[in-house]
Amino acid sequence: MQKYTLLLLSLVLLAPLGIDLYLPTLPDIAVGLNTPVSAIQTTIPLFLLVMGLGQIIAGPLVDNIGRKPIALIGLLLYVTGSVLAATASGWPQFLSARVIQGCAVCCTAVVAFSGVRDRLDGDEAARAYGFLNGALNIVPALAPMLGGFLAAAFGWRANFWFLTGYALVIAVLVMLFLPETRPADTKKVKGLPVRQYWQILREPRFLAFAFANAGALGMVLTYVSLAPHVLMTEGKLSALQFSIAFGANGFWIMLVSVLVNKMIRKVGRPICLAIGALAMTLGAVTLMAGVMLFPAELQTHWALYMLPVAISVAGLAFTAGPATSYALEPYQQQAGVASALVGFIQMAGGSTAGLIAMALPVAEKSALALMMMAGGVLALTAWRFSKKVRGTLTAL
Repeated sequence: MQKYTLLLLSLVLLAPLGIDLYLPTLPDIAVGLNTPVSAIQTTIPLFLLVMGLGQIIAGPLVDNIGRKPIALIGLLLYVTGSVLAATASGWPQFLSARVIQGCAVCCTAVVAFSGVRDRLDGDEAARAYGFLNGALNIVPALAPMLGGFLAAAFGWRANFWFLTGYALVIAVLVMLFLPETRPADTKKVKGLPVRQYWQILREPRFLAFAFANAGALGMVLTYVSLAPHVLMTEGKLSALQFSIAFGANGFWIMLVSVLVNKMIRKVGRPICLAIGALAMTLGAVTLMAGVMLFPAELQTHWALYMLPVAISVAGLAFTAGPATSYALEPYQQQAGVASALVGFIQMAGGSTAGLIAMALPVAEKSALALMMMAGGVLALTAWRFSKKVRGTLTAL
Protein backbone atom coordinates (compact mmCIF):
# COMPACT_ATOMS: atom_id res chain seq x y z
CA MET A 1 0.00 0.00 0.00
CA GLN A 2 2.90 2.36 0.73
CA LYS A 3 4.31 1.95 -2.80
CA TYR A 4 0.84 2.47 -4.23
CA THR A 5 0.33 5.69 -2.23
CA LEU A 6 3.73 7.01 -3.28
CA LEU A 7 2.87 6.41 -6.94
CA LEU A 8 -0.36 8.36 -6.49
CA LEU A 9 1.63 11.11 -4.78
CA SER A 10 4.04 11.30 -7.73
CA LEU A 11 1.05 11.95 -10.00
CA VAL A 12 -0.40 14.64 -7.72
CA LEU A 13 2.99 16.40 -7.56
CA LEU A 14 2.75 17.29 -11.25
CA ALA A 15 0.34 20.12 -10.42
CA PRO A 16 2.30 21.99 -7.71
CA LEU A 17 5.57 21.44 -9.58
CA GLY A 18 3.97 23.08 -12.59
CA ILE A 19 3.23 26.15 -10.46
CA ASP A 20 5.96 26.53 -7.85
CA LEU A 21 9.05 25.60 -9.82
CA TYR A 22 8.94 28.68 -12.03
CA LEU A 23 7.71 31.25 -9.49
CA PRO A 24 11.14 32.86 -8.87
CA THR A 25 11.72 33.14 -12.63
CA LEU A 26 8.54 35.03 -13.59
CA PRO A 27 10.47 38.27 -14.31
CA ASP A 28 13.07 36.34 -16.35
CA ILE A 29 10.36 34.62 -18.42
CA ALA A 30 8.70 37.99 -19.05
CA VAL A 31 11.99 39.40 -20.33
CA GLY A 32 12.79 36.29 -22.35
CA LEU A 33 9.40 36.32 -24.08
CA ASN A 34 9.19 40.12 -24.29
CA THR A 35 5.89 39.96 -22.39
CA PRO A 36 4.63 41.95 -19.35
CA VAL A 37 5.18 40.08 -16.08
CA SER A 38 1.49 40.55 -15.29
CA ALA A 39 0.66 38.35 -18.29
CA ILE A 40 3.03 35.63 -17.07
CA GLN A 41 1.43 35.79 -13.60
CA THR A 42 -1.99 35.00 -15.07
CA THR A 43 -0.74 31.56 -16.11
CA ILE A 44 -0.93 30.48 -12.43
CA PRO A 45 -4.72 30.77 -11.98
CA LEU A 46 -5.23 29.84 -15.66
CA PHE A 47 -3.33 26.59 -15.09
CA LEU A 48 -5.61 25.74 -12.15
CA LEU A 49 -8.75 26.83 -13.99
CA VAL A 50 -7.97 24.52 -16.91
CA MET A 51 -7.16 21.77 -14.44
CA GLY A 52 -10.54 22.22 -12.78
CA LEU A 53 -12.56 22.38 -16.00
CA GLY A 54 -10.70 19.44 -17.52
CA GLN A 55 -11.59 17.16 -14.62
CA ILE A 56 -15.23 17.26 -15.69
CA ILE A 57 -14.14 15.38 -18.82
CA ALA A 58 -11.35 13.33 -17.22
CA GLY A 59 -13.63 11.90 -14.51
CA PRO A 60 -15.88 9.88 -16.84
CA LEU A 61 -12.84 8.73 -18.82
CA VAL A 62 -11.24 7.38 -15.64
CA ASP A 63 -14.39 5.38 -14.89
CA ASN A 64 -14.91 4.21 -18.49
CA ILE A 65 -11.35 3.46 -19.62
CA GLY A 66 -9.52 2.89 -16.35
CA ARG A 67 -7.12 4.65 -13.99
CA LYS A 68 -3.83 3.61 -15.56
CA PRO A 69 -4.51 4.55 -19.23
CA ILE A 70 -5.71 8.03 -18.26
CA ALA A 71 -2.66 8.51 -16.04
CA LEU A 72 -0.39 7.71 -19.00
CA ILE A 73 -2.34 10.04 -21.31
CA GLY A 74 -1.96 12.81 -18.73
CA LEU A 75 1.78 12.22 -18.47
CA LEU A 76 2.16 12.34 -22.25
CA LEU A 77 0.31 15.68 -22.34
CA TYR A 78 2.51 16.97 -19.52
CA VAL A 79 5.67 16.11 -21.43
CA THR A 80 4.27 17.83 -24.52
CA GLY A 81 3.35 20.99 -22.62
CA SER A 82 6.69 21.13 -20.81
CA VAL A 83 8.66 20.82 -24.05
CA LEU A 84 6.56 23.57 -25.65
CA ALA A 85 7.18 25.85 -22.65
CA ALA A 86 10.91 25.12 -22.66
CA THR A 87 11.19 25.99 -26.37
CA ALA A 88 8.74 28.93 -26.38
CA SER A 89 9.82 31.89 -28.50
CA GLY A 90 6.81 34.05 -27.67
CA TRP A 91 3.78 34.51 -25.46
CA PRO A 92 1.27 32.51 -27.59
CA GLN A 93 3.37 29.33 -27.47
CA PHE A 94 4.04 29.71 -23.75
CA LEU A 95 0.35 30.25 -23.03
CA SER A 96 -0.57 27.18 -25.12
CA ALA A 97 2.01 25.14 -23.23
CA ARG A 98 0.51 26.08 -19.88
CA VAL A 99 -2.99 25.17 -21.09
CA ILE A 100 -1.72 21.75 -22.22
CA GLN A 101 -0.05 21.23 -18.84
CA GLY A 102 -3.33 22.13 -17.14
CA CYS A 103 -5.13 19.51 -19.24
CA ALA A 104 -2.48 16.99 -18.26
CA VAL A 105 -2.75 17.46 -14.51
CA CYS A 106 -6.54 17.22 -14.58
CA CYS A 107 -6.06 13.62 -15.74
CA THR A 108 -3.40 12.69 -13.19
CA ALA A 109 -5.24 14.38 -10.29
CA VAL A 110 -8.48 12.47 -10.94
CA VAL A 111 -6.54 9.20 -11.18
CA ALA A 112 -4.78 9.87 -7.86
CA PHE A 113 -7.87 10.74 -5.83
CA SER A 114 -9.96 8.02 -7.47
CA GLY A 115 -7.21 5.58 -6.57
CA VAL A 116 -7.50 6.45 -2.88
CA ARG A 117 -11.28 6.05 -3.03
CA ASP A 118 -10.83 2.64 -4.70
CA ARG A 119 -8.84 1.25 -1.78
CA LEU A 120 -9.84 3.18 1.38
CA ASP A 121 -12.88 4.47 3.31
CA GLY A 122 -13.73 6.76 6.23
CA ASP A 123 -10.93 7.91 8.51
CA GLU A 124 -8.34 5.85 6.61
CA ALA A 125 -9.29 7.65 3.39
CA ALA A 126 -9.14 11.00 5.21
CA ARG A 127 -5.63 10.17 6.42
CA ALA A 128 -4.56 9.22 2.89
CA TYR A 129 -6.01 12.41 1.42
CA GLY A 130 -4.36 14.34 4.22
CA PHE A 131 -1.05 12.63 3.43
CA LEU A 132 -1.34 13.54 -0.25
CA ASN A 133 -2.30 17.14 0.50
CA GLY A 134 0.32 17.43 3.23
CA ALA A 135 3.17 15.89 1.26
CA LEU A 136 2.37 18.28 -1.57
CA ASN A 137 3.66 21.09 0.59
CA ILE A 138 7.23 19.90 0.36
CA VAL A 139 7.00 21.10 -3.25
CA PRO A 140 6.32 24.74 -2.29
CA ALA A 141 9.11 24.32 0.24
CA LEU A 142 11.74 23.12 -2.22
CA ALA A 143 10.54 23.88 -5.76
CA PRO A 144 11.13 27.67 -5.74
CA MET A 145 14.69 27.16 -4.53
CA LEU A 146 15.29 24.40 -7.08
CA GLY A 147 13.78 26.57 -9.79
CA GLY A 148 15.97 29.49 -8.76
CA PHE A 149 19.14 27.38 -8.82
CA LEU A 150 18.29 25.81 -12.19
CA ALA A 151 17.53 29.22 -13.69
CA ALA A 152 20.72 30.73 -12.26
CA ALA A 153 22.81 27.93 -13.74
CA PHE A 154 21.04 27.25 -17.06
CA GLY A 155 18.34 29.90 -17.57
CA TRP A 156 14.59 29.84 -16.96
CA ARG A 157 13.96 27.23 -19.66
CA ALA A 158 15.80 24.64 -17.56
CA ASN A 159 12.81 24.49 -15.19
CA PHE A 160 10.57 23.18 -17.95
CA TRP A 161 13.17 20.68 -19.14
CA PHE A 162 13.25 19.43 -15.54
CA LEU A 163 9.47 18.98 -15.62
CA THR A 164 9.83 17.07 -18.89
CA GLY A 165 12.30 14.65 -17.33
CA TYR A 166 10.21 14.21 -14.18
CA ALA A 167 7.09 13.33 -16.18
CA LEU A 168 9.01 10.82 -18.30
CA VAL A 169 10.37 9.06 -15.21
CA ILE A 170 6.92 8.89 -13.60
CA ALA A 171 5.45 7.54 -16.85
CA VAL A 172 7.89 4.63 -16.73
CA LEU A 173 7.05 3.93 -13.06
CA VAL A 174 3.32 4.05 -13.77
CA MET A 175 3.67 1.61 -16.67
CA LEU A 176 5.65 -0.82 -14.53
CA PHE A 177 4.09 -0.58 -11.07
CA LEU A 178 0.71 1.16 -10.96
CA PRO A 179 -2.12 -1.42 -10.72
CA GLU A 180 -5.51 -0.90 -12.29
CA THR A 181 -7.84 -0.36 -9.32
CA ARG A 182 -11.11 0.51 -11.06
CA PRO A 183 -13.82 -1.60 -9.37
CA ALA A 184 -15.52 -4.17 -11.58
CA ASP A 185 -18.94 -2.69 -10.78
CA THR A 186 -17.95 0.86 -11.76
CA LYS A 187 -20.79 2.56 -13.58
CA LYS A 188 -19.78 3.47 -17.13
CA VAL A 189 -21.31 6.41 -18.91
CA LYS A 190 -21.58 7.53 -22.51
CA GLY A 191 -20.43 11.04 -23.25
CA LEU A 192 -20.49 13.68 -20.54
CA PRO A 193 -22.44 12.31 -17.52
CA VAL A 194 -24.56 15.41 -17.03
CA ARG A 195 -27.27 13.48 -15.18
CA GLN A 196 -24.81 11.96 -12.71
CA TYR A 197 -23.07 15.28 -12.16
CA TRP A 198 -26.44 16.91 -11.51
CA GLN A 199 -27.48 14.19 -9.06
CA ILE A 200 -24.29 14.65 -7.08
CA LEU A 201 -24.55 18.45 -7.20
CA ARG A 202 -28.06 18.25 -5.74
CA GLU A 203 -26.61 16.80 -2.53
CA PRO A 204 -26.04 19.74 -0.12
CA ARG A 205 -23.52 17.82 1.96
CA PHE A 206 -21.36 17.14 -1.10
CA LEU A 207 -21.40 20.84 -1.98
CA ALA A 208 -20.52 21.87 1.57
CA PHE A 209 -17.39 19.70 1.63
CA ALA A 210 -16.33 20.47 -1.94
CA PHE A 211 -16.66 24.24 -1.44
CA ALA A 212 -14.68 24.01 1.80
CA ASN A 213 -11.78 22.74 -0.32
CA ALA A 214 -12.39 25.49 -2.88
CA GLY A 215 -12.28 28.19 -0.22
CA ALA A 216 -9.01 26.88 1.22
CA LEU A 217 -7.45 26.62 -2.24
CA GLY A 218 -8.65 30.11 -3.19
CA MET A 219 -6.96 31.46 -0.08
CA VAL A 220 -3.68 29.70 -0.90
CA LEU A 221 -3.82 30.73 -4.57
CA THR A 222 -4.32 34.37 -3.59
CA TYR A 223 -1.36 34.15 -1.21
CA VAL A 224 0.88 32.50 -3.82
CA SER A 225 -0.06 34.95 -6.58
CA LEU A 226 0.45 38.04 -4.41
CA ALA A 227 3.55 36.83 -2.53
CA PRO A 228 6.16 37.80 -5.20
CA HIS A 229 4.85 41.39 -5.33
CA VAL A 230 4.34 41.79 -1.57
CA LEU A 231 7.63 40.18 -0.53
CA MET A 232 9.98 41.03 -3.42
CA THR A 233 8.69 44.30 -4.90
CA GLU A 234 7.36 45.93 -1.74
CA GLY A 235 9.33 43.99 0.88
CA LYS A 236 12.60 44.15 -1.06
CA LEU A 237 13.46 40.50 -0.48
CA SER A 238 15.91 38.94 -2.91
CA ALA A 239 14.91 35.94 -5.00
CA LEU A 240 16.79 33.66 -2.58
CA GLN A 241 15.20 35.26 0.49
CA PHE A 242 11.80 34.93 -1.14
CA SER A 243 12.43 31.25 -1.85
CA ILE A 244 13.47 30.66 1.78
CA ALA A 245 10.37 32.41 3.17
CA PHE A 246 8.11 30.63 0.70
CA GLY A 247 9.80 27.31 1.40
CA ALA A 248 9.62 27.68 5.18
CA ASN A 249 5.88 28.10 4.89
CA GLY A 250 5.70 24.92 2.82
CA PHE A 251 7.57 22.96 5.48
CA TRP A 252 5.22 24.42 8.10
CA ILE A 253 2.15 23.12 6.25
CA MET A 254 3.83 19.74 5.93
CA LEU A 255 4.45 19.57 9.69
CA VAL A 256 0.86 20.59 10.45
CA SER A 257 -0.38 17.95 8.00
CA VAL A 258 1.57 15.27 9.89
CA LEU A 259 -0.12 16.46 13.09
CA VAL A 260 -3.55 16.37 11.42
CA ASN A 261 -2.87 12.87 10.17
CA LYS A 262 -2.39 11.73 13.77
CA MET A 263 -5.30 13.76 15.14
CA ILE A 264 -7.97 12.42 12.76
CA ARG A 265 -8.12 9.04 14.52
CA LYS A 266 -8.12 10.57 17.99
CA VAL A 267 -10.52 13.51 17.68
CA GLY A 268 -12.35 12.77 14.41
CA ARG A 269 -12.90 14.63 11.19
CA PRO A 270 -15.48 17.16 12.46
CA ILE A 271 -13.06 18.57 15.05
CA CYS A 272 -10.37 18.94 12.36
CA LEU A 273 -12.78 20.90 10.16
CA ALA A 274 -13.64 23.18 13.08
CA ILE A 275 -9.95 23.84 13.76
CA GLY A 276 -9.43 24.58 10.06
CA ALA A 277 -12.22 27.18 10.10
CA LEU A 278 -10.81 28.80 13.23
CA ALA A 279 -7.26 28.94 11.81
CA MET A 280 -8.27 30.63 8.54
CA THR A 281 -10.43 33.16 10.39
CA LEU A 282 -7.64 33.88 12.88
CA GLY A 283 -5.21 34.38 9.99
CA ALA A 284 -7.48 37.03 8.48
CA VAL A 285 -7.86 38.84 11.82
CA THR A 286 -4.08 38.75 12.43
CA LEU A 287 -3.30 40.03 8.93
CA MET A 288 -5.64 43.01 9.22
CA ALA A 289 -4.51 43.71 12.79
CA GLY A 290 -0.98 44.07 11.46
CA VAL A 291 -2.17 46.55 8.85
CA MET A 292 -4.08 48.67 11.35
CA LEU A 293 -1.78 48.53 14.39
CA PHE A 294 1.74 48.89 12.96
CA PRO A 295 3.23 52.11 11.53
CA ALA A 296 3.61 52.60 7.77
CA GLU A 297 7.38 52.05 7.80
CA LEU A 298 6.87 48.49 9.08
CA GLN A 299 4.06 47.54 6.70
CA THR A 300 6.48 46.07 4.16
CA HIS A 301 8.18 43.77 6.69
CA TRP A 302 7.86 40.16 5.60
CA ALA A 303 6.67 38.98 9.02
CA LEU A 304 3.45 41.01 8.85
CA TYR A 305 2.53 38.99 5.77
CA MET A 306 4.01 35.56 6.39
CA LEU A 307 2.99 35.02 10.03
CA PRO A 308 -0.76 35.48 9.36
CA VAL A 309 -0.32 33.32 6.26
CA ALA A 310 1.27 30.59 8.38
CA ILE A 311 -1.75 30.61 10.71
CA SER A 312 -4.23 30.52 7.84
CA VAL A 313 -2.56 27.81 5.75
CA ALA A 314 -2.59 25.57 8.80
CA GLY A 315 -6.34 25.71 8.31
CA LEU A 316 -5.86 24.24 4.84
CA ALA A 317 -4.06 21.27 6.38
CA PHE A 318 -6.92 20.67 8.82
CA THR A 319 -9.60 21.07 6.15
CA ALA A 320 -8.41 19.28 2.99
CA GLY A 321 -8.28 15.64 4.10
CA PRO A 322 -11.55 15.48 6.07
CA ALA A 323 -13.49 17.54 3.50
CA THR A 324 -12.31 15.44 0.56
CA SER A 325 -13.06 12.14 2.28
CA TYR A 326 -16.55 13.29 3.33
CA ALA A 327 -17.31 14.49 -0.20
CA LEU A 328 -16.25 11.24 -1.93
CA GLU A 329 -17.30 8.72 0.70
CA PRO A 330 -20.76 7.88 -0.72
CA TYR A 331 -19.63 7.33 -4.32
CA GLN A 332 -17.69 4.08 -4.50
CA GLN A 333 -19.24 3.12 -7.85
CA GLN A 334 -18.70 6.60 -9.26
CA ALA A 335 -15.30 7.46 -7.82
CA GLY A 336 -13.99 8.99 -11.04
CA VAL A 337 -17.05 11.15 -11.64
CA ALA A 338 -17.25 12.29 -8.01
CA SER A 339 -13.49 12.95 -7.82
CA ALA A 340 -13.71 14.99 -10.99
CA LEU A 341 -16.54 17.07 -9.58
CA VAL A 342 -14.66 17.69 -6.33
CA GLY A 343 -11.58 18.69 -8.34
CA PHE A 344 -13.61 20.93 -10.62
CA ILE A 345 -15.23 22.79 -7.72
CA GLN A 346 -11.94 23.04 -5.86
CA MET A 347 -9.78 24.17 -8.78
CA ALA A 348 -12.24 26.22 -10.83
CA GLY A 349 -13.96 27.65 -7.77
CA GLY A 350 -10.73 28.39 -5.94
CA SER A 351 -9.00 29.95 -8.95
CA THR A 352 -12.06 32.04 -9.84
CA ALA A 353 -12.38 33.28 -6.26
CA GLY A 354 -8.67 34.11 -6.21
CA LEU A 355 -8.90 36.03 -9.49
CA ILE A 356 -11.89 37.99 -8.18
CA ALA A 357 -10.11 38.79 -4.92
CA MET A 358 -7.01 39.99 -6.77
CA ALA A 359 -9.14 42.12 -9.12
CA LEU A 360 -10.90 43.96 -6.28
CA PRO A 361 -9.87 47.62 -5.84
CA VAL A 362 -8.30 46.94 -2.45
CA ALA A 363 -4.76 46.49 -1.15
CA GLU A 364 -3.10 43.10 -1.55
CA LYS A 365 -3.31 42.25 2.15
CA SER A 366 -6.98 43.18 2.30
CA ALA A 367 -7.71 40.93 -0.69
CA LEU A 368 -5.93 38.04 1.00
CA ALA A 369 -7.75 38.67 4.29
CA LEU A 370 -11.09 38.49 2.46
CA MET A 371 -10.15 35.11 0.99
CA MET A 372 -9.04 33.87 4.42
CA MET A 373 -12.42 34.86 5.87
CA ALA A 374 -14.24 33.18 2.99
CA GLY A 375 -12.22 30.00 3.55
CA GLY A 376 -13.05 30.07 7.25
CA VAL A 377 -16.78 30.47 6.63
CA LEU A 378 -16.86 27.62 4.10
CA ALA A 379 -14.88 25.32 6.44
CA LEU A 380 -17.29 26.18 9.26
CA THR A 381 -20.20 25.27 7.00
CA ALA A 382 -18.55 21.93 6.22
CA TRP A 383 -18.09 21.31 9.95
CA ARG A 384 -21.80 21.88 10.55
CA PHE A 385 -22.70 19.37 7.84
CA SER A 386 -20.17 16.85 9.16
CA LYS A 387 -22.05 16.78 12.47
CA LYS A 388 -25.08 15.44 10.59
CA VAL A 389 -23.27 12.67 8.70
CA ARG A 390 -24.04 9.20 9.99
CA GLY A 391 -22.31 6.41 8.09
CA THR A 392 -22.36 6.90 4.35
CA LEU A 393 -24.92 8.09 1.86
CA THR A 394 -26.52 5.79 -0.65
CA ALA A 395 -24.61 5.79 -3.95
CA LEU A 396 -26.50 7.29 -6.85
